[in-house]
Amino acid sequence: MKSVKQASGWRIGLVSGVLLCCWIVLIGRLIHLQGTQHDSMHTKVDRQSTFTESVNARPGEIVDRNGHVLAMTVSRNSIFAVPSQIDDVRQFAWQAASVTGVDADDLLDRIQRLKDRHFIWVRRRVSNEIAAAFRNLQLPKNTWGFRREYLRQYPQGNTAAHVLGMRDIDNIGHGGLEQSLNDLIRGINGRRVLTRDARGVVMEVEATESQTPVHGRSLICTIDLLTQLFIERHLDEVMERWQPVGACAVVMEPFSGEILAMASRPAFDPNRPAEVPKDAWRNLAVSAVFEPGSTFKPFVVGWALNQQSLDFLDIVQCFNGAYRMGRRVLHDHHPYTKLSVEDVLVKSSNIGMARIAERIGLQGLYECTVGFGFGCRTGIELPGELPGLVRPWDDWDEYSLGSIPMGQELAVTPLQLITAHAVLANGGKLVRPHLLLGLPDRLSPSLLRAVETVQPAMPVESSVLNHDIAHWIVQHPLKQVIERGTGKSVRGTTMNMFGKTGTAQKVDQETGRYSDSRHICSFVCGAPTESPEVLVLVMVDEPTSAGSHYGGTVAAPAAARILKNSLHRVRRLERSLTVRPEEDLPIRLR
Repeated sequence: MKSVKQASGWRIGLVSGVLLCCWIVLIGRLIHLQGTQHDSMHTKVDRQSTFTESVNARPGEIVDRNGHVLAMTVSRNSIFAVPSQIDDVRQFAWQAASVTGVDADDLLDRIQRLKDRHFIWVRRRVSNEIAAAFRNLQLPKNTWGFRREYLRQYPQGNTAAHVLGMRDIDNIGHGGLEQSLNDLIRGINGRRVLTRDARGVVMEVEATESQTPVHGRSLICTIDLLTQLFIERHLDEVMERWQPVGACAVVMEPFSGEILAMASRPAFDPNRPAEVPKDAWRNLAVSAVFEPGSTFKPFVVGWALNQQSLDFLDIVQCFNGAYRMGRRVLHDHHPYTKLSVEDVLVKSSNIGMARIAERIGLQGLYECTVGFGFGCRTGIELPGELPGLVRPWDDWDEYSLGSIPMGQELAVTPLQLITAHAVLANGGKLVRPHLLLGLPDRLSPSLLRAVETVQPAMPVESSVLNHDIAHWIVQHPLKQVIERGTGKSVRGTTMNMFGKTGTAQKVDQETGRYSDSRHICSFVCGAPTESPEVLVLVMVDEPTSAGSHYGGTVAAPAAARILKNSLHRVRRLERSLTVRPEEDLPIRLR
């Protein structure tokens, strides 16, 4: 009996000792957790119960010079799912896909892979109809939800698409002003700190740790919507009539450098980025590089007159259409014995231009080329602008002395070309083309840094030619090009206009020689002759339809119609500004 009591006491003591040890271990662990690991455990709890979500900034609008909206932002519902709360994954994926149009298998796979997550997107920025249909689904309320997001829209469709560019689903600008001025238009996202319970339900917002977004800037650009619509229509007609590889048009105010319209073909609709053809992204106005041909000739004549190497009344010997110049023989389309300086441009004589170039010399010819802004970017507020091609001075030789004056052996962009012709139209000053309403040097420092997207760029304003020389070229040779020269196809217009045609042969990539069938046709024109208010350039790349492929036949008719409409618009805008001051514009740069 005594042994039984001893055994029983021993067992009780053992159990009590074990229990005591367990309590000691638990108390020690509790002290350890509350002491040395208090901070780390508190951090873990916070991480599981609080989370931060981004609050998107609203991108600013882009409007034309009259307040017409070109790019705007609207609010849309985006649908999200909470995988951690979904019990019947297949049923959820099937129902959600039936309404939203997403792939059911893909949604199912994402929910299963991310089953511990509290958030995944189902579909972003849905229409009100889809949102209403999803809301009516018989799905548990804790498994899904809506968030408001911003959607970029372009009310004018493909109008001015290359000027505007587009914004993707993550509010990042691609192409045009949307890309070059992305930091200004996009704004700065804020954040919201939320706390939730163990089931993932949001309980409150931590206001002290949240940050309000800074919405993007709204900007006025120099584009005039009606002028833009007009040139878009005529470019479409050019594309249909001549079936070229591409085409572009630019309308510019020559004194300020403001771009009133700019269009390129092929085009695209920024509202449908998934449908944009690969070759449509390219803005030919700033990225097409071609030999300017005869449109370059007025600059050489102006430079020679400015350097007093040539006089207005000089007569130039043209040697009946054939002139040996070093190791080559130059030819004219028609043989001329002698031509006046004016007629060298009117008749577009290659020999006459080479003879004038001999007077200013190779160094003077190089200074002329760079002086008119060729070989460097204009600095317009657009991405992807190319500087053209002007070879280093050391690479020029006697062959260049004959080629450069006729617009060969160098390459320019359409924007460079019309900017150089603005020198003639405005009385001798090189102005920087721009798309923001207001000259770049008058903008705020932050905006100025944003628009200086490329370097080096031409100066904002510099004097190139004497005022009287520039006006003589416009009022005499370039006017006579329309009256009796290569631009006489548009002579019947009621405008007092001037212009210069260009027909450049493209280089055959296989032979390395100039092609006889592939051309770039261009025409630059302006009006009125006495005091030009508008310049227009149309460039057509490699027309393929039947007909004569010259600047005067392919590009000139469309350019003349655009010029007539643009001049009417400019004068109407000037009259309206006398009634409505600038302060009344709906959105202004600050």
